[in-house]
Amino acid sequence: MTVKVTSRPSRRRSGTARRVAVILDTLDRAIPDARVELNHTDPLELLVATILSAQSTDQRVNQVTPALFQRYHGAAGYAEAQPAELEALIRSTGFYKSKAKNLIACGRALVERFGGRVPDNMNDLVTLPGVGRKTANVMLGGCFGKPAVIVDTHVKRVAQRLGLTKSEDPDVIEQDLQAVIPMERWTSASQRLLLHGRYVCLARRPKCEVCPIYAECVWEGKRPR
Repeated sequence: MTVKVTSRPSRRRSGTARRVAVILDTLDRAIPDARVELNHTDPLELLVATILSAQSTDQRVNQVTPALFQRYHGAAGYAEAQPAELEALIRSTGFYKSKAKNLIACGRALVERFGGRVPDNMNDLVTLPGVGRKTANVMLGGCFGKPAVIVDTHVKRVAQRLGLTKSEDPDVIEQDLQAVIPMERWTSASQRLLLHGRYVCLARRPKCEVCPIYAECVWEGKRPR
């Protein structure tokens, strides 16, 4: 007689799942409105804003984009932009020459390969100039309603301090978070981790005294309350 063995989740895995659920549920209550903080009205505007946000802040980008969005309309507008004029408009975001080059090349790629529309899948998004997995995931989760784990410097820091990853590689961190967060919560959870890192779990002086997930933090450097 053959006995069928049904695999069961290990105690360690089930314990991790319970701990992650506590973290996510607590952040849900602490940050009920977890939207992308880059101002935009359509996928192209979010794509442009996210490209500009590299090595910059959302606040700075939001100061720049109103004039930018008024000047350039559609992917063709960026494809035909004059570098000097575009550079002047985005100068304050930093690395403006390379960003202008990427925006123009991205506009051309959208026109030539995607009919001027921003693609809604990872494989196509990462072929666009200036677009890596982080930007692609912002687009997938923020505009197209697809499960996506965003990994920026804030998510990386918070995930490490919570013991959800030990890696320094954003791609590995993305995989680690995908493994412990239910897929239906990928987008909202990573956005909340991002905002928690931006406003509470700061790099140099984390606000441990007001941290809602302090009890779940395993970071050796956390401050006593």
